[in-house]
Amino acid sequence: MAQNNEYFRHRPVMAAEVVDLFASVPAGVVVDGTLGGGGHAARLLEARPELRLLGLDRDPDALAAAAERLSGYGDRVVLRRARFADLERVVGEELPGGEELSGVLLDLGVSSPQLDRPERGFSYRHGGPLDMRMDPSDRRTAADLVNTADVEELAALFAASGEARLARRLARAVVAARPVTSTTQLAEVVARAVPAPGRRRGHPARRVFQALRIAVNEELEQLAAVLDPACRLLAVGGRCVVIAYHSGEDRLVKAAFAGVASGGCTCPPGLPCVCGASPEHRLVFRGSRKPGPAELSDNPRAESARLRAVERVRERRR
Repeated sequence: MAQNNEYFRHRPVMAAEVVDLFASVPAGVVVDGTLGGGGHAARLLEARPELRLLGLDRDPDALAAAAERLSGYGDRVVLRRARFADLERVVGEELPGGEELSGVLLDLGVSSPQLDRPERGFSYRHGGPLDMRMDPSDRRTAADLVNTADVEELAALFAASGEARLARRLARAVVAARPVTSTTQLAEVVARAVPAPGRRRGHPARRVFQALRIAVNEELEQLAAVLDPACRLLAVGGRCVVIAYHSGEDRLVKAAFAGVASGGCTCPPGLPCVCGASPEHRLVFRGSRKPGPAELSDNPRAESARLRAVERVRERRR
């Protein structure tokens, strides 16, 4: 696993902001639902000695790297291979006494180590199999999707990732080129299908690869499944912090946080609440935060990151 661990040594996005947002949470357990190489986790454990960590990831290589990186924290750290939708079950298994959480951190999307390993098939920049599975034990690969989905399904996926104008044209090109088995082959098919003016916005395959990765890993479905328990299981003063990299992800997070911060209020915006809603959470700040210039200079891949946070302010209704 040494090679895998080396691949997963990378700088976590907006780490200083994450540490700052968890600086005031009560002592207890923080769940890092996207553990990766353990970068955020190590910073949190170092900054807050009274915190314990339950780290989740569906990528076994990430878990192996994190286990090595966090080994010095001993029994303060428990790692589990799990998806977002498993969060509530895993918390119940690891905290059977019903202990509430001090925090939940979700750093969404794909990590740089995954992108940079050609054999994982995430990147249009590196030749490799058309895979894109975050959990290699999952059955469906990107090649399966590319070679079996019809034009309508592929066009819908591409449109959802920002290629609305060219979605059908790209989908038809992909279907016509079947079988498509490698990252470089797919990138070339997409590049040929995009008119010259469209290539000035960066590599034309970027959004296509993003769309396929999100679909293969059911990322939006998994995110939708985790946001409610991530907020509901918090202790008073506990916080849920999410870093999103795609507009679809960020919309889900924004809506979920707005919902819990309103307590389900149905009154018209701008008018006093008369429906009896009693919010148990608050937005830590309005809108989203972005990486600063210094971080972007050091890590351009962080450019699309958007961070949001919510805090529990009242006891949970039983």
